[in-house]
Amino acid sequence: MPTPTLHTDRLLLEPYRPDDAEDFVALFSDPEVGRFMGDGPLTAEEAGALFGRVFIRVYAADLFDVWAVRRDGRYVGHAEIKRTDQVDGHEIVYALAKPAWGGGLGTELARALVGYGFDTLDLPRVYATVADANHASLALLAKLGFAHERDITETDGSVTRVLAVDRTPAPTH
Repeated sequence: MPTPTLHTDRLLLEPYRPDDAEDFVALFSDPEVGRFMGDGPLTAEEAGALFGRVFIRVYAADLFDVWAVRRDGRYVGHAEIKRTDQVDGHEIVYALAKPAWGGGLGTELARALVGYGFDTLDLPRVYATVADANHASLALLAKLGFAHERDITETDGSVTRVLAVDRTPAPTH
């Protein structure tokens, strides 16, 4: 199933378009945005190559859902939900450009990803992996009910927290 378009109160999540390349590269190569993503900020060349892989690997093979995040028609971030080796299930990944920080958009975005995981993908549990130094993301996920499951010590000595939230069963009458 191709990546669907999702809507929240203020955000539009839609599959990337080729003309998003410049915004994608700027986001993934921004030192402040990228410092807690994967192995850290990417070079512009690495980010450009990653953007290409979104189309030739992820979308072409329908591997997992990846979205460009827009507000009022402008690119403000990136989101995905995918099965990973770090957890026994699906992990949400999100990043917002610095001008979109601090207004609750991260919470709105993460909530939409979790809802998609439960309602569309029918997952019993959704995971997130977050650097223990990323206090803003840890606080955001705690608001959404994510609980600490375990820690992973990375090769550089830093710690990544594995968090999870379970689907609440529907009430029975």
